[in-house]
Amino acid sequence: MTLAADARRDDAAPTIRLSSAAQVSQLSAYDDRPVEFWPTAAIRAAVESGDLTIWQRIVTAVKRDPYGRTARQVEEVLEGTSSYGITAALDEVLSRSREHLEADERAEVGRQVQLLLDRSGLGRQEFASRIGASAEDLMSYVNGDVSPSAVQMVRMRRLSDRFAKMRAQRAARPQ
Repeated sequence: MTLAADARRDDAAPTIRLSSAAQVSQLSAYDDRPVEFWPTAAIRAAVESGDLTIWQRIVTAVKRDPYGRTARQVEEVLEGTSSYGITAALDEVLSRSREHLEADERAEVGRQVQLLLDRSGLGRQEFASRIGASAEDLMSYVNGDVSPSAVQMVRMRRLSDRFAKMRAQRAARPQ
């Protein structure tokens, strides 16, 4: 078995590049554990192994959590490698998974902005004006094209709370 020490570290232990037989042996120790719990050395061995089923497990973990531990480990393994074969594919999976996650998150923010707008009872133009934005900016938030700043989200929530409270008080008054 040929071992070549690598300068990278995983949990203070040197990463070791293993021959194919050694890679399979090392990976079999992790077969029953979720990929999310593998050390970086095992991720590296899996990438270098040529085993499609193991690559699929890594891809699944990356898609499930594009900024999680496994995704970061894959980034580390891919860093400084030539972009071909599985490394190019994993790089693409990382990029696309993150793009999809960010689009989903913008859409979720858009739904929250729409709920705040609806709850306030104000029209779009009035709501936008009161948060210091244009009606076009407000619509880009609602559509999930752009995410508002955290400050604007707080401003929207406060505005929505204030007008929802005023509407509730009016409704509670005797006629």
